[in-house]
Amino acid sequence: MSAALIIGAGDATGGAIAKAFAAEGYTACVNRRARHADKLEELAQSIRDTGHRAQAYPADARDEDEMVALVNGIERDIGPIEVAVFNIGANVRFGITDTTAQVYRKVWEMAAFAGFLMGREVARHMVQRQRGTIIFTGATASIRGGSGFAAFSGAKAALRMLAQSMARELGPQNIHVAHSVIDGGIDTEFVRGLRPDFDAARASDLVLSPDAIAGAYVMLHRQQRSAWTHELDLRPWGEKW
Repeated sequence: MSAALIIGAGDATGGAIAKAFAAEGYTACVNRRARHADKLEELAQSIRDTGHRAQAYPADARDEDEMVALVNGIERDIGPIEVAVFNIGANVRFGITDTTAQVYRKVWEMAAFAGFLMGREVARHMVQRQRGTIIFTGATASIRGGSGFAAFSGAKAALRMLAQSMARELGPQNIHVAHSVIDGGIDTEFVRGLRPDFDAARASDLVLSPDAIAGAYVMLHRQQRSAWTHELDLRPWGEKW
């Protein structure tokens, strides 16, 4: 059996990505921090209830030892990780004078450093097999800083540069590294709480569907290597850009 690892598998985008790859025949190995272990297991069970395979792996993606153990454990107990998706958001908004060192460091650890740890660990196994796909979820902040988003933009820009560097190094070894710019609000509980006009926006196709994002990720993994996409922009048709 082969595995699809999803780091940051929440109840929306990450969960949709996990379900999409499970439907492709992979064992969806879903990860969130240990304090979300119950919800993580609920996600895994919901995938198993549809007749597909899934396992929950609660761990802190910012912790090197935990990430090494997680990847090695999947490779040992489940099978080769054929696709790995880094999907941690860390979207917070603070004015620059209100951004503490702790906030800035934590956002960087979540959105950039954790991506490095996942990428490095799965690459170690993929290089040996000379195959695999690694996808990093980015944001508008990956390419354009905004007022109040110094920490988030800095971290997401760092993740984008990580993806570019890995693509140049690993592409010649038959490993597809892709970065997705999610340019717009996603249909999640977090975004619903931020937008009073959410229902109207969704009805007008101004909000990204997690299932549609997941479908795009499966497409990236399926691509023939003579025409690999490195960076994919995903946005609702009404988004201003």
